[in-house]
Amino acid sequence: MTIYYILGAIVLIILISLKQVNQYERGLKFTMGRFSGMLNPGWRIVIPIFQSFRKVDIRVKAVDVPDQKAITRDNVSVTVNAVIYYKVQSAEKAIIEVEDFRYAISQYAQTTMRNIVGEVSLDELLANREKLAERIREIVDIETDAWGLKVSNVELKDISLPSDMERTIGKQAEAEREKRAVIINSEGELAAANNMAEAARILASTPGALHLRTLQSINDISSDQSNTVIFAIPLEILKAFEGFKKNQE
Repeated sequence: MTIYYILGAIVLIILISLKQVNQYERGLKFTMGRFSGMLNPGWRIVIPIFQSFRKVDIRVKAVDVPDQKAITRDNVSVTVNAVIYYKVQSAEKAIIEVEDFRYAISQYAQTTMRNIVGEVSLDELLANREKLAERIREIVDIETDAWGLKVSNVELKDISLPSDMERTIGKQAEAEREKRAVIINSEGELAAANNMAEAARILASTPGALHLRTLQSINDISSDQSNTVIFAIPLEILKAFEGFKKNQE
């Protein structure tokens, strides 16, 4: 019976000592409080009491950076939020070098985002969102490299402006659209005027072309019986009749 108890105790200790590390995780083993090695995916033995271990997820994570109030270089108050994509590149550093790497990277990203926004004007912030996001990514990535983290991407999700500033920008956009419409309209009128001038030149240089065009227009109008056609007699013809009448007298 004693042997069975011993065997049962050994089996129980082995079962308690078995730890599973998933494929997307890495394990850190500590022996009597000191780091003693990495645990790769699979079943691993960790001796109770004398050893402990921590698991770290090495998949890409998305961290929301909450709304941050900042003032641009031209003294405009804005509210900006973002999302950071990162992964644990060194599980050892992520656990040993920083207490809570998730909280740490979120806080550092908030500070960096406020600083970057304060270095640019409002126009630059709205026009160069991707460039500013890349600058934030580079700064955060360099700083968090010592924590074993790799920042792959930063996206600025939303930039909120004060209501009065939004109305001003809306008026500017409307004025720009009206300006563009006037330019397009004037370009169309200029092209039409050039075409009409070219047509007039061709008709004037071709004998009989104007009369043919007049007859064609009369024919087009006469096809609709509801139209009334009024013939305008040129002044030169009237003067010719007057001169003929005087000669007869």
